Amino acid sequence: MQQISPIELNKRLHSDSPPPLLLDVREPLEFAHCHIEGSVNMPMNQVFSGYAALDSQRETVVVCHHGMRSAQITNFLLNHGFTNIANLTGGVAAWASLVDPTMPTY
Repeated sequence: MQQISPIELNKRLHSDSPPPLLLDVREPLEFAHCHIEGSVNMPMNQVFSGYAALDSQRETVVVCHHGMRSAQITNFLLNHGFTNIANLTGGVAAWASLVDPTMPTY
């Protein structure tokens, strides 16, 4: 499984290339508390039935709180034909620590 660090993702988001889809698989209350700007919220339990609505060819970075749920979903999507996908190492907690210290944490 491919991993991307918060620093690498931040560089990627600020490059001239089209941004990846940021698929945040946390629950809606977690997402409402904090999220990376531009993220799309699809809770983990909805991904299993709703993944067909996603573009399997689009570059996608899966995000959660610490990187555990997103790793599971990244593997699930890899097993369902997604080829350009990565897990955000450390999740939004690492993003807040390394990229955006103004982001609320929990």
